[in-house]
Amino acid sequence: MNLKETIKQPEGRRLEFKVKIPVVSDLAKTIVAFANDAGGILYIGVKDDPREIIGLPEDDLMQIDEKLSNFIYDHCYPVIVPEISIVNIDEKYLIKVQIYRGNNLPYFLKSKGKKEGTYIRVGSSNRQATEEIITDLERQKRNTTFDAELLFEKPFQEIDIKGFTQFFKDKTGEELKENILKKLHLIAPYQDELKTTNALILFSDDELRKKFFPYAKIECGRFKGISNEEFIDQKTLDSNISLQAEGAYDFILKHINKGATVKGVYTENRWEYPITAIREAVRNAIVHRDYSLTGKDIKVAVYDDMIEITSPGKLLPSIDFKEMEARQSDIRNKVIAPVFKKLGLIDQWGNGLKLISDELKAYPEIGFKWFEKGMQFQVQFIKKDFYKAGLDINNQLNKLELNDEIRNKLGDTELEILKLVAENENLTIVDLGKKIGVSVSTINRHLKKLIDSDILRRKGSKKSGTWVILNVR
Repeated sequence: MNLKETIKQPEGRRLEFKVKIPVVSDLAKTIVAFANDAGGILYIGVKDDPREIIGLPEDDLMQIDEKLSNFIYDHCYPVIVPEISIVNIDEKYLIKVQIYRGNNLPYFLKSKGKKEGTYIRVGSSNRQATEEIITDLERQKRNTTFDAELLFEKPFQEIDIKGFTQFFKDKTGEELKENILKKLHLIAPYQDELKTTNALILFSDDELRKKFFPYAKIECGRFKGISNEEFIDQKTLDSNISLQAEGAYDFILKHINKGATVKGVYTENRWEYPITAIREAVRNAIVHRDYSLTGKDIKVAVYDDMIEITSPGKLLPSIDFKEMEARQSDIRNKVIAPVFKKLGLIDQWGNGLKLISDELKAYPEIGFKWFEKGMQFQVQFIKKDFYKAGLDINNQLNKLELNDEIRNKLGDTELEILKLVAENENLTIVDLGKKIGVSVSTINRHLKKLIDSDILRRKGSKKSGTWVILNVR
């Protein structure tokens, strides 16, 4: 991607724009957040909203370069070495500050210390890290994972793994004895004894699983329409994690259709969604979720227009869903993932995203979207034809007879909002976010612009009110 294309990209996990040097605290937060996460680039000399290249005075560039280096050195700890360069675009000068993911985690503001000064990147914002996130960053520094940590409540011989033992034998043909548990790192040595890992508890049916991991479950829901306001069916899957994937998969199959098509002299049955890709997405949600995050479970939602799978934990820094064809093999849970592979529940390393991508090619009518929503990761399989009658934005907007002045002051998202509410005045903010594929906060920002411009008005409550379009001619 060239620089001009980069400048057009929205701010996000790895990208931020500033029109001038930020105040020290804001700059330091961005730098440590990039270093603690996936790395990132800060461009200075670019106005963000609306996006416009302002540039910096040529005579000030060297001074700004030195000032930035000193700021970062003086206010961030451990030491972060930025890569600062001057770039020229359309005869305007920008400062590019590249920060790479660090190895000496966690990074924090010197003035606040580790506990209050550690920041992570969540979407396009810098968020103060919680104690559990700081602990996870420290684990990453030690190259260990939460599922490998030891639990000392009971001797491993007393952990109830009868169900998992039988499941393991059914899938592998092997007895789950002590030597296999050690080999799979489900138990590990500690002071000349063997202790239970968190992973073994998650695979067990022991009371400790519900005590320590009450949210290690999947909430499944089939909803009426396109919002989550009314259930048609719901199910909680709180068994050990080896059984959850098939339970969620069966729930999805129960609520989607299978049709028959004739090809030549043969009749072929075909699900309305790419079910192999969906099964892979569900398994990935279980294998790669962040079990250290409390109060969060996996959610599988089936709507009229799509299937949505949400998993606790941000996308790993090294994984890029934009490159699904490439084999990407980084894993969050380094004990759980090999066990799932041993059980045959996941494919060979790095093949999951490619498997999803390959099956989607056979389903051109299904769209695939992914999001990082706070400390969660979400994928959606969307029926493109569900809104086919409303997809032609220009035709719909022509019916609104928007005058040129209004058209020119609105962006694509505002125009699409107008198109959608023209079709259905009862849509909620949540509905608009789902249809357009953006967050509620993004919808709110664009709605504010439409309302402040006296183009759109809400009559009644957020839940049961209606939209009224004003001043379009």
